[in-house]
Amino acid sequence: MTPPGRSGPLLDRWGQVLRRWVDPRYARERTLHNIGPKLLALAVALALWSLSTADRRANVEQRYDVPVTVVDSTGGRGTRATSALTPESVRVTLSGRPDRLRQLSGRSIEALVDVTGAPEGSFTRNVRVIAPTGTRVLRLEPERVQGFVDTELTRTLPVLLSVAAPSESSLPRFQVSPTQVQVSGPARVVTTVRRVVNTPVVLASGATAEVPLIALDAQNEPVEGVMTMPATATVSRLDSGEVPVKTVTVVLSPPPANLRVTSASVQPSGVRLVADPELLARLREVTGRVEYRVGTYTAPVRLQVPAGAQALENVTVRLTVEARPAEGTAAPRPPTSPAAP
Repeated sequence: MTPPGRSGPLLDRWGQVLRRWVDPRYARERTLHNIGPKLLALAVALALWSLSTADRRANVEQRYDVPVTVVDSTGGRGTRATSALTPESVRVTLSGRPDRLRQLSGRSIEALVDVTGAPEGSFTRNVRVIAPTGTRVLRLEPERVQGFVDTELTRTLPVLLSVAAPSESSLPRFQVSPTQVQVSGPARVVTTVRRVVNTPVVLASGATAEVPLIALDAQNEPVEGVMTMPATATVSRLDSGEVPVKTVTVVLSPPPANLRVTSASVQPSGVRLVADPELLARLREVTGRVEYRVGTYTAPVRLQVPAGAQALENVTVRLTVEARPAEGTAAPRPPTSPAAP
């Protein structure tokens, strides 16, 4: 607040200043006084402002890879699904200020393909891009995409356990949950799924892990475009840890004297034994007995396991057996061609 006694002179002084600037001659004289330096200072200020704000004012171009989203609001019975979208993403070129474009990514731009009303089967449709605020679409490559509209199918399949090969000195036991999942997607794709497995995992004794599920086809290749429900499974290792296990070679007992083995293929060639560590340290091989007879055949192998040991695998052998000639009997000689005259 202005102190009493000073408000009158202050108002008189401001009134005199205003009356001077109202006078056109006074205003012109003051404006033209030192006009050169004034204009120079204004030009310098404008130049500095222009340089400091050039990046924000200039529009630049930026390209983005944008995934294509399919829109389908077709009514009626059943649920429709889209597959074999080609390409699955488009190249969008936007124009805008640099600071705005730096804030964007392909996921913040919408590229839509509307298949509403399209009949089931293949389609080719235009792509519509919704540019973010403050930007403008300059180019779109390609402008059309292809795909396939199909009925959505859901199947229930068992989950097959997939784990890394354990060490030979362990007897691991695993559990996977859930044991069954639903696979859904376009019918033409879902029908190619042959099995669902969990992502291979390495687990220590007593450990548990949540891993993604993978849908595989008949060639054990991942099937794209399907969804599993749930998308993950829990794999648990139930065993308590290492046990005394050793793999030894299987050696077949010799055949009778009147028979000769010409071919033998043992499966597996080595067998795992569980036993006391001292006994395992002395074992290098185990004898397998088999019933020999003339011919080519597959037979089970009876393992002669030492007392206190137990085999973890069943063994078979593929044999080809021939009869030996009796002693003193000359082997038949192949026929010879008659001598030339």
